[in-house]
Amino acid sequence: MFQLPILNFSPQQVAGVCETLEESGDIERLGRFLWSLPVAPAACEVINKNESVLRARAIVAYHTGNFRELYHILENHKFTKESHTKLQALWLEAHYQEAEKLRGRPLGPVDKYRVRKKFPLPRTIWDGEQKTHCFKERTRHLLREWYLQDPYPNPSKKRELAQATGLTPTQVGNWFKNRRQRDRAAAAKNRLQQQGMSQGSVRSLADDDGTVDRLGPASSPEASLSSKAATSAISITSSDSECDI
Repeated sequence: MFQLPILNFSPQQVAGVCETLEESGDIERLGRFLWSLPVAPAACEVINKNESVLRARAIVAYHTGNFRELYHILENHKFTKESHTKLQALWLEAHYQEAEKLRGRPLGPVDKYRVRKKFPLPRTIWDGEQKTHCFKERTRHLLREWYLQDPYPNPSKKRELAQATGLTPTQVGNWFKNRRQRDRAAAAKNRLQQQGMSQGSVRSLADDDGTVDRLGPASSPEASLSSKAATSAISITSSDSECDI
């Protein structure tokens, strides 16, 4: 479809067609258009310096499974920040697919983390700022500071924080909600651990009292009554602890 007039296309027009086909999601048609571009060295040099064309080539390489070509494009050309998000996704997904094929099974979160550590993003598609769980570390630090001041921000504060971080108010709200849930779960776990240690100490005391009774001489009626009283006291303490849980 593009083969007849292609020789008359300027580099800007070629880039425009690439952008249009990329936005439409028609990867097959985008691939055919790239294959129809002129092969003359002078023309190729001009066209292949255009970021839209390079991005289109990377997308087609990914969707056709030509990961070696994809990596070559991404590692050898400096892209602007506007292209980073999409190209980073291509880089990671390609490495995930190669790892899944090698291992013969889907990757879990830990597997993907190891792949990312082994194949870090090239600086050609990355601004150098570390990301954690899809948020940059600077953004997470700011969110944590605001959370310590107010774990329940109102809509106005959410909008203000969204502007400061580049997130949406919904993303900010979800982050605060998830952080509150994690804190509540951690607090509940700590309470259970402390109560378990307390109950373990009471049981240890009960075992020690029983050992003394068994190993000592025949107990007198007074000693028997004291033992029963101690056992009753221990039972009451254990019941109280269970009620606290």
